[in-house]
Amino acid sequence: MPLLPGAEPFRRDGGEVGVLVCHGFTGSPQSLRPWAEYLADRGLTVSLPLLPGHGTRWQDLQITTWQDWYAEVDRELRALTERCSKVFVCGLSMGGALALRLAAKHGAAVSGVVVVNPANKVHDAAAPLLPVLRHLVRTTKGVANDIAKPGAEELAYARVPLHAAYSLRRFFQLVDSELPSVTQPLLVMTSPQDHIVPPVDSERILARVSSTDVRQTLLERSYHVAPLDHDAEKIFEDTFAFVSRLAPQAGPDAVDAARKGTAASGGA
Repeated sequence: MPLLPGAEPFRRDGGEVGVLVCHGFTGSPQSLRPWAEYLADRGLTVSLPLLPGHGTRWQDLQITTWQDWYAEVDRELRALTERCSKVFVCGLSMGGALALRLAAKHGAAVSGVVVVNPANKVHDAAAPLLPVLRHLVRTTKGVANDIAKPGAEELAYARVPLHAAYSLRRFFQLVDSELPSVTQPLLVMTSPQDHIVPPVDSERILARVSSTDVRQTLLERSYHVAPLDHDAEKIFEDTFAFVSRLAPQAGPDAVDAARKGTAASGGA
């Protein structure tokens, strides 16, 4: 099945500090590409993969599970750790949950975590019925485009397949149980006005992780898809500042290295 225009994965080699960026459920790299490009332009080695079942049509998501989505980011993280001396993981919504599980499972191989409106639970009232409901109803209405900024648009599915939603709920339960294993420095960015993932999910995550270097910032002007919203630049700048604080080698020399690499390869 051909990819939707704009849903392509993004990768660019830069310096010795790597960043893995994980998109959300039913979404695509399009929603996070400006974030990934900002970091790559500052000399970081960046990977923004396309999760299985995403970026094409909802029917393809229907036949995937959380194990498929997690396996993809796990492979990307392993590839980055072979290439880079330090690797950070970032994510939006379900991508935040993926990033947190990577941190819990890979320990010291992950140097820090940045999550934007991270999801921890399926809050729909029908969620407990998903084990049965998914066999009776194929899809429900999509959850895309929760953006305050006029003209901004997220490339995501208009329908949510219930088999995938059931798997997502099980994944959130698993990640919640693993949060105490997250010990890395953590930056959580939360939109108080989020119509998809309520701020209580961020609070739950902050309460359960074992990290001691923890920071939270509020995205007062943005809704759920904040990397495409009014606070996008704040997200980008705060992420780079977080990475630079923990990996001083992510500085001007890395930018020069990235520019040389881009000139040699013709860009990404």
